[in-house]
Formats: sequence, structure tokens, C-alpha cells
Amino acid sequence: MPSAPQRPLFSRGSWPEARRLADVLRQETTGGLLLLVFTVIALVWANVAGDSYEEVRQFHLGPAALHLDLSIEHWAADGLLAIFFFVTGLELKKEFVAGDLRSPRAAALPIAAAVGGMAVPALLFVLVNVLHPDSPEGALVGWATPTATDIAFALGILAVVGSHLPSALRTFLLTLAVVDDLLGITVIAIFYTEQVHWTPLLLALLTLAAFTVAVQRRVRSWWLLVPLALATWALVHASGIHATVAGVLLGLVVPVLRSEEHGGPEAGPGLSEHFEHRWRPLSTGFAVPVFALFSAGVAIGGVSGFTAAVQDPVALGVIAGLVLGKPIGIVGTTWLLARLTRAELDENLRWIDVLGMAMLAGMGFTVSLLIGSLAFGEGTAAGEHVTLGVLVGSLLSAVLAAVVLSRRNRVYRRIEAEERVDADGNGVPDVYER
Repeated sequence: MPSAPQRPLFSRGSWPEARRLADVLRQETTGGLLLLVFTVIALVWANVAGDSYEEVRQFHLGPAALHLDLSIEHWAADGLLAIFFFVTGLELKKEFVAGDLRSPRAAALPIAAAVGGMAVPALLFVLVNVLHPDSPEGALVGWATPTATDIAFALGILAVVGSHLPSALRTFLLTLAVVDDLLGITVIAIFYTEQVHWTPLLLALLTLAAFTVAVQRRVRSWWLLVPLALATWALVHASGIHATVAGVLLGLVVPVLRSEEHGGPEAGPGLSEHFEHRWRPLSTGFAVPVFALFSAGVAIGGVSGFTAAVQDPVALGVIAGLVLGKPIGIVGTTWLLARLTRAELDENLRWIDVLGMAMLAGMGFTVSLLIGSLAFGEGTAAGEHVTLGVLVGSLLSAVLAAVVLSRRNRVYRRIEAEERVDADGNGVPDVYER
């Protein structure tokens, strides 16, 4: 009996998925622009009035009795980013429960690409710091810094330079970035947790269970859900595990489909979509930009200071991981999966399209900055160098991806125009040079 035909890689997705992706792109484009603005403000502020920047960043507030007397920088990284990861958890669950990736075969590609896109950058970081004679002691603790992809920046660039690229590529990048973030927060929980306090962790599981029961019963009352979510966040923070983990867990327990008593799965949007509609603007428009404001401020110290900083093995490892490791890992894994499954690219795509998307995944801004700060601490030379490495690596990845994808975008725009003419009966050839 002949085997079923292999589904092409990056085949055209469903119309609901394409419509949902367009909505996400519009919101993330705005978030990406805000992220860029706040990053520039942070750099200017740190280099023009560095003392005031540090005073504001290190200003403490919060109830000391609850061990929440944290600096503004900590509140941004531990608190606001939990909102970002909550939305990430909602997005990931929706992809695998109701999206085009509910099929294991369809989900295998972005998951494998995300794993490859994390493993190779980490390996390059380690190689650079092992082989470099001036590598500082303890540099290898930052191995996970170049492994993440920033959703807001990547999708923002894609919306600007890739308006005519096939929707399957956009879906691939979005899913890759979401899976990437989930793997990143898993790395943080496992490798950057120094000590676990079990009592608050067990209590956090109880409040998380109460939150789960409430949302599974489709409760939308903010006066019940918000206190349970805040309690879960505070207890996870007190346990020693990074508090952003709570955000992901809270997002993953929210139901995607409607229950039978609420009209069944075809009745309309479920609770997950309701929460995403409410919280994504807060995440992209406030939480992530404010985190960038208090994390990206690095005193460069002129041309000489910048040159010395980017020549540090830690910064070089991050730059190599983002600029080279991401595309090598993603394209290599995708090619290997194609060889093993004997799948072909969709007939409308070329491998240069995959390479452009993989380059765009080298924008590791938000989670990379978070991991770098956890690895090297705040106010240290290595911490500033790793931040600068993230900024330079993300910028180079954005420029290279923009060059490749803008060229491909012109090709697809021309093909789309020719297909419209062909639809009017003007006899355009079926084969185009790409």
C-alpha cells in the first residue's frame, strides 16, 4: 500500500490562522516600535546622565514584609515580564490546541527548529569562550544568553520588510519564537535557579490550582483571578525560581476552546482569546518596553570603550551565537528534518526564504537580556558586556535579515502582481524566476 504523500514544508496555512497572524503582527509591530524607542532612550540616558539612570533603576519599592522590596529594575524583569510570558503561554497553548500546529506532524518543524536554534548558539558561545585566551573566569555561565528570539522585534521587522512574504513563513517565525521563549523560560527555571524554597513553591502550586479551577469553569471575574495570579507570582518569586515562570504556567492553564455549556468549540472565542485580547496590549505596549528601558542602558564610553567591550569574549560569544548560531541552527535543523522525512519545501518557497527568517530569529533582545542579567548579575563588567553583545548581535541580525527578506519580498510582490494580471486573462507565464 503506497504511503501517504508527505506534506510540504511551510505549506499554506488555514484562513483563520492567517487572519489571527495578521492581528498579532499589527500589535507586535507597534510593540516593536515602542521597544526600539525605549531602548534608544535607555542608551542615551545611561550615557548622558548615567548617575540618574542608576538611581532610578536601583530605587527600591514594595512591601519588605513579603520580601518584595525590589528595585525598579527587578520589578521590570520579574514583574512586568511575567505579563509578557503569560501572553506567551496563551499563544503557545492556542497554537497547539486550536491552531494549525495541533497536528504533531505540523508542530514538529517549528519545535525542532527552535531546539536547533537554541543548541547551536549556545555551542558557539561556549566555543568562543573556551578557545579565547582572554575569556574571564566563569564566562561559561552565560551560555544560554544568545539562545532566545524576541517576538516583538522580530515580528516588527517582518511587518515592515515582509508584507508580501507567504503566510506560512510568518506562522513559522511566530511559532518558532513562542516555542523559543517557552524553552528559554525552562532554561531559566532549571539552570539559573540557585536554591529552591519548597514551602512557598508548594503554596504556589495550590494558588495555581485554584486559578486553574476558576478558568476551567470559565470564570472571568478580575477580583478573583487577579489576586490568585498575583499570589502565584509572589510565591514563585519567594521560592527562588524566577517569577516569570509563573506567567507561563498561568497562561498554559487557560482553556482555549469553549466548553459545551458555553456553546461548544464552534460558538466563538474562548477564554484564552479573551485574555489575550486584554493583556497583549499591556504586554507589548508597556511591560516589554519598560523592561527594555531599565535593562538596555549601558554606558558605552565612546568609540574606544565600545570597541573594547565588543572584543570581550563574552560579548563576542553572544554576537556569534545570535548572528551565526541562530541561522545555522534553524536552517540546519529544517534541512535535516526535510532529509529525514523526505519532505520538500512548498513549491512557492525557496531556501533563501528560510534563511532570511532564521536570520530574523537572531534578534534575541528581551529574553537574552533577562538571561544575561541572571547569569552575570547587575553592575558587573561582564553584565554590561553581555548586554552590549545582545544589542549588537540583535542589530546585526535585523540588518542582515532585512536585506535578505526585503529582496525576497520584492520577488513575491512582483509574482502577486503578475498573478492578478493573469487572473484578468492577460496570459502571464506560470513559471517565474525567483
